[in-house]
Amino acid sequence: MKITLEALRAILGPNHVLTGSDVTSRQEDWMTGAPCQAGAIVRPASTEELSAVMRACFECKQTVVTHGGLTGLVHGTQTSPDDLVISLERMTAIESVDPVGATLTVQAGAPLQRVQETAEDIGLQFPLDLGARGSCTIGGNIATNAGGVRVIRYGMMRQQVLGLEAVMADGRVVSSMNHMLKNNAGFDLKQLFVGTEGVLGIVTRAVLRLQPPTPSEHTAMVACPSFEALTALLAQMGKTLGGGLGAFEVMWQNYYQLQTETLGRHTPPISTEHPYYVIIECLGSDDARSEAQFRDALEQAMEAELIIDAVIAQSSTQRDGLWAIREDIEGLKEGLHPVLTFDVSLPIADMERYTQTLEARLEASWPDPQLIVFGHLGDSNLHISVGVGSKEPAVRRAVEALVYEPLTALGGSISAEHGIGLEKRAWLGSCRNEAEIELMQTLKKSLDPFGLLNRGKILDETLFE
Repeated sequence: MKITLEALRAILGPNHVLTGSDVTSRQEDWMTGAPCQAGAIVRPASTEELSAVMRACFECKQTVVTHGGLTGLVHGTQTSPDDLVISLERMTAIESVDPVGATLTVQAGAPLQRVQETAEDIGLQFPLDLGARGSCTIGGNIATNAGGVRVIRYGMMRQQVLGLEAVMADGRVVSSMNHMLKNNAGFDLKQLFVGTEGVLGIVTRAVLRLQPPTPSEHTAMVACPSFEALTALLAQMGKTLGGGLGAFEVMWQNYYQLQTETLGRHTPPISTEHPYYVIIECLGSDDARSEAQFRDALEQAMEAELIIDAVIAQSSTQRDGLWAIREDIEGLKEGLHPVLTFDVSLPIADMERYTQTLEARLEASWPDPQLIVFGHLGDSNLHISVGVGSKEPAVRRAVEALVYEPLTALGGSISAEHGIGLEKRAWLGSCRNEAEIELMQTLKKSLDPFGLLNRGKILDETLFE
């Protein structure tokens, strides 16, 4: 590293500058479990401390990588021995609660689940929700523009952020802690840091928008006989439930069978013989009225033969059991070891043909490949897992080509909600044109002239050679 440990200890104190086994005993991400390779880890407790660290790093051109909950899937937190890791694990405070303005002001290291619980305590809700809620942090959610299971109703993380504060590469603090829903004065600077994976600045605090509670939650798992019926069901549920449609999460038969039949990790609530399974959730404020509306919508779909089997959760325990099947990512790691994971988006109408073609191409290239598909179909987002017996770099590149190359012609994206990181950097040009990438490079060079922040993530590190 270019920065000295003495300089860091002078800013943070000796207990918050970690080296040696205190570094290597930590993982760089959840999926691989690879040990952290950084030269040191620092743990600031405030924006001011982080600002001082970044000023020192800027003076000696020290590269840094920010660590939050480490639940990402694109190697966005990978390090080298030359890097300094900035961990936000001490910046977890809920700073203020405003039940009238319906906002929370939090530090970036606050876990998502804690934010959700704090909102519930004042009779409101923070609607972002994903399986890693207990580990992922608000800063990471902002940096990756996290999606989750309720995008169809509430939008992605970008829609939940009213204001934020960030530390720039040179240590300057940009504090845009807006608490209002409307503020049209000049540039909306917070958007520079939402979804940009920490390459333009490090988010330290945020003002989050809360929503009215939905105490009425009705959940069902249904089976559909065809993809045509599946898309018709999505359209009908959207019309019948209107704003009450909170989730429409689809599992291809290969996913459902793996979790319930092959691995036996869950008892199947519906038989495993159907091609598609959907978790549908209706959210409302009036329990009796919402339940009647939900049941009526399901009955209409059954009569139209869009649904051929269904089970409605009768308790929170049953509801959690249905969601556990959908959120069991550990099952993918067990069933497809080693597993290659992908997060793509494409027009809904093209999804069936795309997945069928991908399966055929995998079968033509490897003996007995496994293809597992599930995702947020209503958000045009599929999660694809592939097992071909190896994840060596050459194998990974070959599978990536099969997954990513068709997306260009379809107007799709190589990343729906997980970001680019290192893993997808080489494919960025397949879904972003030359002018877009040039503008990204201009922003990066302008705000981080030495390429210190998460160098090599999203954009090629040769940009600074």
